[in-house]
Amino acid sequence: MMRLILAAICMLFAGYALARNSGQWATDDEISHWIGRLMQPDRPPEWPQSCCGEADMYYADSFRSSPDGYIAIITDERDDLPLRRPHVDVGTEVKVPNAKIKWDEGNPTGHALIFLGFEDGHPTKVFCYVPGGGG
Repeated sequence: MMRLILAAICMLFAGYALARNSGQWATDDEISHWIGRLMQPDRPPEWPQSCCGEADMYYADSFRSSPDGYIAIITDERDDLPLRRPHVDVGTEVKVPNAKIKWDEGNPTGHALIFLGFEDGHPTKVFCYVPGGGG
């Protein structure tokens, strides 16, 4: 019975476990806390899932529109190694479905942000896209 209870508790918090904080950002940093609290906009409130962490985040300050969402253009020139993230070339275009655009949390970073998932070293999934412009 105890194992069943523990399994239920683990499943309850599984959505929060996707973010990868490998110590690359300070726990007392206000922006880091904001990033850590971001939830995917297309998930129901009773089953929240994180946008992930800074290791999954890239600046995408340029974009263009398409009929079914944004095309985010990676502008992030930061070194990937300290962030422990896969490299994405500046200028890479990533289609962002409308359901992944997050409008409800503001944005204190000064950058548009895209949180990406990868397969075989290539971005294949958009967790969240947070437009730039003030928090």
